[in-house]
Amino acid sequence: MTPHAPPALAAPFTVGGLTLRNRLVATAHATAAVRDGAPTETDAAYWRRLAEGGAGMVITGGTAVAPESTLPQRYLTEAWRPEIKDAVRRRAEAITDGGAVAVAQLVHLGRETLGAGSYYAPVSAAAVRSPREATAPHPLGTEEVRGVVDAFRISAANSVQAGFHGVELHAGHGYLLAQFLSRVNNIRDDEYGDRIALLAEVIDAIRGEIGDAPVGVRVSVEPGENSGLGLDDLVQLLPRLYAASPFAYVNVTTGVRNTYVPGMATTRPPLLRAVARLRAAVAPPLLISQGFRSAPDIERALEAGADLVGMARPFMADPDFARKMISGDERSIRPCTGCNEGCRTFEPTGSCSVNPDLAPPGAAVRPAVPLLLTRPGARSGPVAVLGAGPAGMECAMTLARAGARVAVFDTAAHAGGQARLASLAPHRPGWQKLVDHQRDQLADLGVRVLLGTWPGANELAEYAQIVLATGAQEEAVDVPGELLTLTSTDFLHRYADVVRDAPRVAVLDDGFGWWQGISAVESALAAGAEEVTLITPGNGFATGLTPENRTQLMNRLTGAPLHVVTMNTAACTTVHSVRLRHVLNGRQCHLAADVLVTVGQRHPHRPDIAPAAHQTVRAIGDCVVPRRIAHAVAEGRAAAESVAAVHCDESSTRPRSGRAVSAATG
Repeated sequence: MTPHAPPALAAPFTVGGLTLRNRLVATAHATAAVRDGAPTETDAAYWRRLAEGGAGMVITGGTAVAPESTLPQRYLTEAWRPEIKDAVRRRAEAITDGGAVAVAQLVHLGRETLGAGSYYAPVSAAAVRSPREATAPHPLGTEEVRGVVDAFRISAANSVQAGFHGVELHAGHGYLLAQFLSRVNNIRDDEYGDRIALLAEVIDAIRGEIGDAPVGVRVSVEPGENSGLGLDDLVQLLPRLYAASPFAYVNVTTGVRNTYVPGMATTRPPLLRAVARLRAAVAPPLLISQGFRSAPDIERALEAGADLVGMARPFMADPDFARKMISGDERSIRPCTGCNEGCRTFEPTGSCSVNPDLAPPGAAVRPAVPLLLTRPGARSGPVAVLGAGPAGMECAMTLARAGARVAVFDTAAHAGGQARLASLAPHRPGWQKLVDHQRDQLADLGVRVLLGTWPGANELAEYAQIVLATGAQEEAVDVPGELLTLTSTDFLHRYADVVRDAPRVAVLDDGFGWWQGISAVESALAAGAEEVTLITPGNGFATGLTPENRTQLMNRLTGAPLHVVTMNTAACTTVHSVRLRHVLNGRQCHLAADVLVTVGQRHPHRPDIAPAAHQTVRAIGDCVVPRRIAHAVAEGRAAAESVAAVHCDESSTRPRSGRAVSAATG
């Protein structure tokens, strides 16, 4: 990227009479930091930090307009309730104080329950069942539809009175307004059988309440030829809607529930090629969203006719995304990996696997406690980080920024540890983005990263602080027999060569349905396996994944030569088969296979070192207990802060060893 951002990216833009400081928009999302339907102080702090990071417009999500569109946990903002205006005002002021235009997105879920329970019956334009629900919804009567209009009108008025500059109507992702726009779902024969009628009436009703304040509309291109709301439908409907009831801007994205938050397999913005067509079809300002991560893609969207470009998860990964992008410092942006883990689980609130600063209520950062292996030593000085995975590199980055003298060692030829391993599988490149970011930051900070080597006892003695970040190792599953058997770790390193000579692949999962077994399956298929069979003692496939990741995985696997055998394990093997044993009734059968890939338990790998009396040793990440990358990153940060608190002596002499290494970052 050139040193200066292109003018279009940084240029102000006017929407509905409001001037945005640039073309980057934080599109609607939420962290569920909401109690009893009202935003909390934690919620306000999140939006304040995001707005301070430079976004031109910030759109808040998770805001419902009616009781039947809420969840029992009540972590959606209940915008129709006037008594929560003070809490909503704190949210709006947090955004405006940060210099961004504040817009509240309003939604009625309709027939979609978000996979959660509800006290109310789901409703829709007609009694057409959602593919994501077990039963058809209650079809709204004409008067009930008018009640929906009032719900949006009241909620919009409350939001603007609380300090939001405007509102966005969520008419996408398969929710109620989108259900009325869909030719498949809207089969009504009354006045609302006109697919734009409800949305047009809602816009007009809101305009009567909030005057000239901007009203935006969000729509989504739904997948499938017969979805009822594809790109062709939107190109026809949006001009009609704008002519009937003008709106301030249109925000176009893709997908429905469980697909609108794309995983790592989506590596480019899905709508980038459609921008020119959309620009030609719609008159109001065009905000294009989803999958934008890089300056070149943002530039292409603007050049093709988009006025604004939106993203959500990148702002969760790095709230300074906009400021860094505009200043030309894309290299320093902490990347969203697309893992769809912390940001989609809400335990108890939204988090981010790569951003330890995104904390749960009551905490300043993500809670993390490194394991202290020795009592604090008496001498301050340089720090040795043993292990160049996400935990070790995060620790070294934080230490270097605090002014500490730090070096990173790893016996591996490449940095990244388990993250790099995971990225070797098809459709999992996001983890390598994190690895590359950490390596780049260490290089920019001047941290020595010595790969393919390990410090000897004498060299290690020169460091006052030692941080073990040596990861975990997969245990081989003991399956007696003659068939070629590999761990999932071994298989990921060389699956292309293995499958060439062993085209029938059996994968023995551990029953927890996580990515190790799934990546083995997708790797085998990518290498051209004739047949892949996943064997699991569990009762389902990919059960450990978030709904978004599982749905998108199943879409990728449609039509693949994959068989899933549940509630079975491998008893033994022969030269060309695996003998399966049912975990309940013990019945056995044979499965033809050329190779067996096993998912084994991962055990901490913690090398034996003999610290001197002056040395403090801490352990972080998988070498404490194997877990997720979120734990590794948070513990890496926490360990560095613990070391810095003890005091790192910047004047300590550099370790005397000068021997050559196989790779180094300088």
